[in-house]
Amino acid sequence: MFNLDISQALSTLSIAAVPALLGIILHEVAHGWVASRCGDPTARMMGRLTLNPLPHIDPTGLLVFGLTSLSGSFVFGWAKPVPVNPRYFRNPAKDMMLVALAGPLTNFILAGIFGVLLWLTLNLFPPVEWQHSSLYIFALKSMQAGVIINFGLGWLNLLPIPPLDGSKVVAYFLPLNVALRYLSIERFGFLILLGLLFTGLLSMVLGPLVGGSARGLLTLLGIL
Repeated sequence: MFNLDISQALSTLSIAAVPALLGIILHEVAHGWVASRCGDPTARMMGRLTLNPLPHIDPTGLLVFGLTSLSGSFVFGWAKPVPVNPRYFRNPAKDMMLVALAGPLTNFILAGIFGVLLWLTLNLFPPVEWQHSSLYIFALKSMQAGVIINFGLGWLNLLPIPPLDGSKVVAYFLPLNVALRYLSIERFGFLILLGLLFTGLLSMVLGPLVGGSARGLLTLLGIL
């Protein structure tokens, strides 16, 4: 039984690895790219506008991703945040909001791309003919994971908990003094997230959002 559990856990990790790493890395690259377009060259000068995973890897975030993937619970992880210097921005408040939105939007686009790839695969390679191919089944599961994981990353980062991207969006619409006080709770943000994760509240909030988004996309594509 123990060996079977380990085998299943490793299988889950291998299925989730590529879509999750793509989602996490491209999320950060999108932040840096939009910041560069808004006048901040910091991420570009530090070599962070690259698809090479090495400059983006955060050891703790990678470990958390591995553990949550192996446990079969909510997949959770992060890369090194892309450095952003608002002093370069032409319109600091608005540009910071755009930079923040770029990451989750990229995850939503990736979820759509994985959904389209799944649709193409099912139509070009009918399951009836390929159901005995382990590579085919792996590819289908990986594309399904790409939809779920990237919707998960997108909605997770839109939560209004500093330092998540959603807090930057909320701060844009607040008076400056209120926004500064609100963003000051960033030092407690990770603890808040852990509390939500371990109490199950995070899944209660994200579950309907992720599940509804995934079902909506797959229904739109005619897969469900």
